[in-house]
Amino acid sequence: MKKSIMYVGLDVHKNSIEVAFADGSRQGEVRSYGKIDGNLTALDKVIRKLESKGSELHFAYEAGPCGYEIYRHLSRNGYDCIVVAPSLIPRQSGKRIKTDRRDAQMLARLHRAGELTGVYVPTLDDEAMRDLTRAREDAKSVERKAKQRILAFLLRHGYRYSGKTPWSRAHFRWLSTLRFPHPAQHAVLQESLDALSECTERVDRLTEQIRQLLPEWRMYPVVEALQTLRGVSLIVATTTIAELGDLTRFASPVELMSYLGLVPSEYSSGEKTKRGSITKTGNGHVRRVLVEAAWSYRLPARISAKLQRRQEGMPQKICAISWQAQLRLCNRYKRLLAKGKANQLIIAAIARELCGFMWAIAHAVDTPRS
Repeated sequence: MKKSIMYVGLDVHKNSIEVAFADGSRQGEVRSYGKIDGNLTALDKVIRKLESKGSELHFAYEAGPCGYEIYRHLSRNGYDCIVVAPSLIPRQSGKRIKTDRRDAQMLARLHRAGELTGVYVPTLDDEAMRDLTRAREDAKSVERKAKQRILAFLLRHGYRYSGKTPWSRAHFRWLSTLRFPHPAQHAVLQESLDALSECTERVDRLTEQIRQLLPEWRMYPVVEALQTLRGVSLIVATTTIAELGDLTRFASPVELMSYLGLVPSEYSSGEKTKRGSITKTGNGHVRRVLVEAAWSYRLPARISAKLQRRQEGMPQKICAISWQAQLRLCNRYKRLLAKGKANQLIIAAIARELCGFMWAIAHAVDTPRS
């Protein structure tokens, strides 16, 4: 005899989990189990009690700061579980009361109705690489702010660097020649430079960690292949794959573009169609590095010595996709610029098409499945 299904909604917090469950029938009651401790032992105890009713359990909870520990625990034990993005949960606009109990009941009810869509859950190794790339991104942000503080301090005192390349060796030599009327100002500049040096060393250490650990990662062949594209450095390629996982899970390049929020927003009503700026939904980490990579297509198509080294030993099929990307994206930049389009709009368009070529390269690489 086939078991009936019970849908369980979990409202997960750091120290507690609110549990609610709904019978499989559409008209079945949605009941609150109550609040339990936020650990797996307490959750297992709830599972045993619910299973005693003779139902098959299907779980759902919102993605949040507590990560995927509950998902992995339930999946290892053979339970069906989905993690849902909060932004994709249907909500009634008229409701003004929000409690943990109501949230758990809402998850159970919507899961039963089939209204919830699970997000991609990375493997443990993929999540570890993602943590590493995000740590480097955070360190790079701190370094950037340290540079901004130094420039703002110098500007207040009338110093402006006239050289071509900021933060080059020549720039640092110029900084060492600056003189201020008060010793306190010398101390501020020196402390700021020391802080910048520490930030830069941290970025370098994390970059080296990424470089050393990459060959052990199952997605390393894809990361290598993506670097055959112009503008896609080691960090851009690693960030993209660490954040998104296997790109072949997207059915088409358009689906990937939409997931990254690089497609134009649209408002259509009747015969009127209005398109606006890109949606900026989805993964902002990948969108940021793709926009940075897109700037390299401002210049005419060519294979530089640096890009040639990255393409050494790569299959001809992948190199051909890379060259096709250069020809198309460089020409597209030139055409849009000739039409008078704003640089920001052009770069968004280039980034959108660039992720399509990355999707094509991922399909050309054989990678082990998780």
